[in-house]
Amino acid sequence: MEFVQGLPKGVYVGQTRIEHPQTIATSNENLSGFNLALHVNDDAQRVQQHRMILLNELSVYGVDKITWMMQTHSTICHTINEQIPFVALEGDGLVTQRVGHALMMMTADCLPVVLGNADGTEVANLHAGWRGLASGIIENTIAEMKSQPTWAWLGAAISQPCFEVGAEVKVAFCEKYPELESAFITGQVEGKYQANLYAIARFILNCLGVETVLGGDQCSYLQSQDYFSYRRNAKTGRMATFVFMQ
Repeated sequence: MEFVQGLPKGVYVGQTRIEHPQTIATSNENLSGFNLALHVNDDAQRVQQHRMILLNELSVYGVDKITWMMQTHSTICHTINEQIPFVALEGDGLVTQRVGHALMMMTADCLPVVLGNADGTEVANLHAGWRGLASGIIENTIAEMKSQPTWAWLGAAISQPCFEVGAEVKVAFCEKYPELESAFITGQVEGKYQANLYAIARFILNCLGVETVLGGDQCSYLQSQDYFSYRRNAKTGRMATFVFMQ
């Protein structure tokens, strides 16, 4: 288990990989690896076993609760501390002030963004595909927080050379933030652009007063040994990005 360095004391952030020593075998080649998503036609029992393996690993660091979501490419964010919902919450952002509570976000090309304050007393985790980024998932998650986040970490997502989008995607961002023109370069096909999710997220975070932005240097599409990628294989599994306070 690798954790991100340079965060406030007692805050742990990380992202799972395809490879894991306790991966449960499967006959489905698309899902071979440490898949953590229930919505990708994997065997539900296998996924739950993987989630329990992850909980056991994190429990060594004091984690006694994990919250997963039904992610919907929305801008909905929930604060969750003591209450444990019986039905999975729908949305794409989670905030907690509770110690020992791991917030999870699943991705396979979309951008996971973790946030926290300087004191290490509040953390957030969000799932940002281009739709969520354009619609305001970062803005909504920061608005949900009780304190000003001072740092962010960007997990593995699809990199600019591999992420071709239509002109409508560029318009969605640049109408809101004209400065984001520089996050798009002309694509191989006429009328298409290559979008830089990392640059977009950094810009929005900086606008909202988050000056320390770590990570953002991986490519889920190109690093096929490390990460699941929906664009590489639409039937693939999902990684999980987690954050918790010890």
